[in-house]
Amino acid sequence: MRSRTATCSCGQLRIEVQGEPLGVGLCHCFACQRRTGSVFAALAGFAAPYKVFGTATEYVRVGDKGAKFRFRFCPVCGTNLFHTEEGREDSSVGVAVGAFADPSFPPPQDSVYDCRRHSWVQLPPETTIYETDPA
Repeated sequence: MRSRTATCSCGQLRIEVQGEPLGVGLCHCFACQRRTGSVFAALAGFAAPYKVFGTATEYVRVGDKGAKFRFRFCPVCGTNLFHTEEGREDSSVGVAVGAFADPSFPPPQDSVYDCRRHSWVQLPPETTIYETDPA
């Protein structure tokens, strides 16, 4: 089974995941825009188990539908590397696609909060678009 490692900017925090992504998506919600400092978040979901190396700072955010998401950041460089949903930590993890530093990484299948997507952001043609959170 293929393993992939995502790393923060300074290398202090890493996460190793196994297999292919369960899904790759973009989120255009304002919380993700602020969290990433970009106009969207690009995330890949992976099934557990996964291994974390280094120390992380955590931030919990409540989503629009009440789910609690625990985001992990590097306390040295500030990179937002991965997150889990409370109560589902043992089943999956969401990892920032850019932290893999792999231009051949699979493209997104889904785009959520399209109602907040910047008009100049173009999506791959096969992307499924949701105006808000489909969950």
